Parts: sequence; C-alpha cells; structure tokens
Amino acid sequence: MNGMESIASAPMWAGFIAFVVLMLALDLFVFGGNKAHKVSVKEAGLWSLVWVGLALLFNGGLWWYLRDTAGAAVADAKALEFFSGYLIEKALSVDNVFVFLLIFTAFQVPREYQRRVLIYGVLGAIAMRAVMILAGAWVVSEFSWVLYVFGAFLLFTGMRMLVAADAEPDVANNWVMRLARRHLRVADSGHGEQFFVIKNGVRYVTPLFLVLILIEATDLVFAVDSIPAIFAITTDPFIVFTSNLFAIMGLRALYFLLVDVADRFHLLKYGLAMVLVFIGAKMLIMPWYHVPVQASLTVVAVLIAASCVASLLVTRKTEK
Repeated sequence: MNGMESIASAPMWAGFIAFVVLMLALDLFVFGGNKAHKVSVKEAGLWSLVWVGLALLFNGGLWWYLRDTAGAAVADAKALEFFSGYLIEKALSVDNVFVFLLIFTAFQVPREYQRRVLIYGVLGAIAMRAVMILAGAWVVSEFSWVLYVFGAFLLFTGMRMLVAADAEPDVANNWVMRLARRHLRVADSGHGEQFFVIKNGVRYVTPLFLVLILIEATDLVFAVDSIPAIFAITTDPFIVFTSNLFAIMGLRALYFLLVDVADRFHLLKYGLAMVLVFIGAKMLIMPWYHVPVQASLTVVAVLIAASCVASLLVTRKTEK
C-alpha cells in the first residue's frame, strides 16, 4: 500500500484548509477569542458540541461525496477511518488537557488569561502537525518499515505511561523553562495577558510568554505520540490531516469543559496508556494479522469509556 495515495483531490485539500482558516478567524475575531474573559462551562460545552458536530458533518459529507465518485465500499472505509482517527486523536488530546492544567496551575495563570495562551497553543499545534503529518506520510510511503518503528515507539510510550500515570511532572522546573530563563529577559508578573513588555527601552518577556513556550513544547511532545497512532488506522494523508485537525481545533473548548472535573477522571490516563499499547501492538503484528478498523474502533472506545466510568465510580466511593 502506498502511503501517499490519497482519496483527496487538490480542491478538497484547498477547501478544507480554507475552512480551517475561516473557523480560526471567526473564533478569534467574531466570537471574542482574543478578548480576556473567564470561559464558563456552558460556553465551553457549546463550543465542544459545535466542534464535534462539525467533525461528524464533515465525515458525513466526505462519505456522501466518495459514494458518488469512488463507490460505496471506498466511502464506507474512508468514513470509518476518519471516525476512528478522530476518536483516537480526541482521546489523546484529553491527556494534553491534563498537562495544560498542570502548567497553568504551576504558574498560577488566572482563568481569564488562559484562553489567549491556548489560542496560540492551538495555532502552533496545527502548524506542527501539518508539517509532521506530511513528513510522516512521505516517510511511510518511501519506507513502509517505519510503521513498525512507530508501533514499537507507541508500545514503549504506552507502557511508560502506565508505570508513571500517577507521577506529577515538575513543569515549572523542566529543561525548557531553564533554557528559556537563561536566554530571555523575564519581567516580573502582573502584566495581564501581554507576552512582551518594554521597560526603560528594553524588551522583556512576561511569565505568560514562558507558559506559552511550555504549552507549545507540550504540543510538540503530544504530536510525536498521536501522529504515529493515527498512521495505525490509515496512511491516507488527507484522512490523517483532517481527523487530527478537527480534534485539535476542539482542544481549547475541551480544556475549559474538563478544567473543573479533571480530578474526577484520574483513571483516564490508564485508559489512554492502554490505547497506545494496543495501537502499538496492532502495528507490530501487521505482517501476520491485520486488525480491522471496526475492531480497533471498538477496542479504543471500550478502553476510554471503561476508564471514565471507573474514574467516576472510584471518585463517588471516596466522596461517600
């Protein structure tokens, strides 16, 4: 199978990229994404529904278009690949949310300033993923054995997550922060949502800018985990790119939706770790057995749902 073979034509790529730019522009300039305000759970819930709804609408449109142009079998297969990829990316982005929460807590960033940092975080994540997906798709098409390297990497990452699921990383003192503090002039706190300030004609970065650097670094780490995971489902660059971007664009809304209940889902990390272990194993056994996409989707959904339900049951028991 050639990794770079895609069901998408140039107009489909152009149309999707135009849609992403339009949605980001609307979010930033029309719906107040660039104004400092505390995002309520209701607002976050509404935006989460919008993003999930748009992803499902896109998938429906893709299926309908392909059914007419490529036949029902291709349409069904690609729609299922998109949905599976979207579910995996959405699940893995929950782990992003937990780390974002740790970062904002460690640096005591007020809720109303978190929104701006997350907007730039999402823009950075989109740019990084676009580059990594296209590079990954090319590498897979040229050297198909790379999929086994991806598989081994995911298996290792999942195992490491299982072992260290309860360990709290020291985000304020990691190497990214030490490097930034050594090479940048950092102002004291109290500059609202500004990233830069001028004092006595000298430009300083604010602590909020350090938080942004850390968020971008986190995005990069998660992209390295999640992109190999979706190549286990499909090597079609268009499906990989669109499902990834839909999951990422809903990331900020998901953050504000989960921020107050994150501690209730403390077992979800184990579910996500098991998802990575399963996907890694699935990629490694490919030469002998190809796990159908439906089976992958079912396993991933069951692991995530079970860890959520278990979290809620345990939390309820301890509250009692």
